[in-house]
Amino acid sequence: MASYPLASDTWSKEEVNAILDVIESKKFTMGDKVKELEKEFANFFKSKYCVMTSSGSTANLIGIASLFFRQKNSLKKGDEVIVPAVSWSTTYFPLQQYGLKLKFVDIDLNTLNYDLIQLEKAITNKTKLIVAVNILGNPNNFTKIKSIIKGKEIILMEDNCESMGAKFGSEFTGTFGIIGTFSSFFSHHIATMEGGYILTDDEEIYHILLSLRAHGWTRDLPMNNLVTSKSNNAFNESFRFVLPGYNVRPIEMSGAIGIQQLKKLPDFLYQRRKNADLFKKLFADSQKFIFQKEIGESSWFGFSFVIKPECNIDRESIIQELNRNHIDVRPIVTGNFVRNEVMKYIDHEVFGDLKNADLIHEKGFFVGNSHQDLTSEIKFLYSVLKDLGEVY
Repeated sequence: MASYPLASDTWSKEEVNAILDVIESKKFTMGDKVKELEKEFANFFKSKYCVMTSSGSTANLIGIASLFFRQKNSLKKGDEVIVPAVSWSTTYFPLQQYGLKLKFVDIDLNTLNYDLIQLEKAITNKTKLIVAVNILGNPNNFTKIKSIIKGKEIILMEDNCESMGAKFGSEFTGTFGIIGTFSSFFSHHIATMEGGYILTDDEEIYHILLSLRAHGWTRDLPMNNLVTSKSNNAFNESFRFVLPGYNVRPIEMSGAIGIQQLKKLPDFLYQRRKNADLFKKLFADSQKFIFQKEIGESSWFGFSFVIKPECNIDRESIIQELNRNHIDVRPIVTGNFVRNEVMKYIDHEVFGDLKNADLIHEKGFFVGNSHQDLTSEIKFLYSVLKDLGEVY
């Protein structure tokens, strides 16, 4: 057992009872519990529509797909999409799978999100989509991003899988783009073990998502929808396919668990922010690390460390010491994703240099945060690094 784990269990008797209720109902695939969670999820984040999927990754997949099948201003193969150089793999893979050309832009060392100066410079008349990724709970500056794309026919979407509950201004992240995606994997802000969500205020996108999620068929579409005409003949509509879809449906147990978890989310967020206050206080005067600067109101997925370029510190020795003390530690997401071998399969270009992403790749790491009071764990982390001589 780790003295300071990356994540911890968020379940209690409510989630166990919710699972038992589903077992007794004999309805295991997507059903009434999923529908209830979708409604409550949309209401919580003040969005019109929510579609639940099997994971955050599949939320990204059908979210991107939906932008290809709308009637106006649809994406096309070969279109240019701007992405940050630091994110999770399945931010990028759906873009590649739909034939988009990825343009990688550097990130800001303080926020870990887009370098906004580089983002603005990277935009051309070929740019059709910008993917804003809110890293480790931290919002992007959406006032600036929306100012940059104002008057341009550029679609904005959010990968908000690490930042459930974060706010920029008075609005939740995941609601600034035409779609926003979320995850409820074990280590995230709420946990259904596997689960994803797409929020949108666009009714056509919502209907497209309903079809794409389940085989591309018409069965889950309302009678009056913006995808196709639909008859009252249930037999004919049961196996009628109108879009090249998938099976990325969530299971009913995930929906039932999610209903209980969403009720607890405000308390979870409160404790995560309280933990963050302690972390920031303890490390406030550190001269050797760059820490993530909060933009808006972070939901604090975890706590990042980036060794300052001028400090001659070996990251590996720190990792070994943290491991020896049973403190879970990970790279900051994927580091500079362009340095992965998989890039040979991705149509892409790099805008400018990625010096900040490279520094994170070589000198960055993060430790976890959770819904539990981590006072002792964070103080222990501080003492380990201080004893190692790697704080001041």
